Amino acid sequence: MEAGTDRFDALLRSGARRLKGHQRRLFMAEVTTELCAASSRQAEQRFGWGRATVEKGLHEARCGIRCLENFTARSRRRSEDKNPALAADIRAIVEPHTQADPELKSSRRYTNLTAAEVREALIAKGYAAEALPKERSFRNILNRMNYRLKRIQKGKPLKKTKDTDAIFVNVKAVRKQVRNDPETLEISIDTKAKVKLGDYALGGKNADELGR
Repeated sequence: MEAGTDRFDALLRSGARRLKGHQRRLFMAEVTTELCAASSRQAEQRFGWGRATVEKGLHEARCGIRCLENFTARSRRRSEDKNPALAADIRAIVEPHTQADPELKSSRRYTNLTAAEVREALIAKGYAAEALPKERSFRNILNRMNYRLKRIQKGKPLKKTKDTDAIFVNVKAVRKQVRNDPETLEISIDTKAKVKLGDYALGGKNADELGR
């Protein structure tokens, strides 16, 4: 008879393991009410169920009110939440190498530092390597802090105009012509300044019109 009771109890424990949350607590409450005289202590001793969980299930069964689960509170806290100083140091390292979304379509920020480089910078700052998350975790941390890895591109140079080659041919010819002239001073200037052309130059007027 005792062997049959043990198998019966094992079957009830197995059934409880297959349920989750509210349904599991109600099942425990029903079993406890029928087999353990509604005693959470007896249910704990007989089936190995947590006494607090059984009591919550009994309370829900009596009142007909379901308690909401807070599963997120059971998970491990994120590294940047657990250690605010770590988050501040990450921002101090990443911000100088960061730019905003060029099209301003989101608050996302782009950095040209890799997760491995950020981790190495923290170690150089005094953090113990074994106390820091691994490189893969640092990628997740940077993403959660709204940083995305992207090569920061410098401003693109202006494209050559159709007269560029002709200009340099003329400059080369003039240099060759005056190279041996002691009265000529040669000055080389490298500039990438934008030059206004057409109606955008001189307020839309020609140079001879300005002198009138």
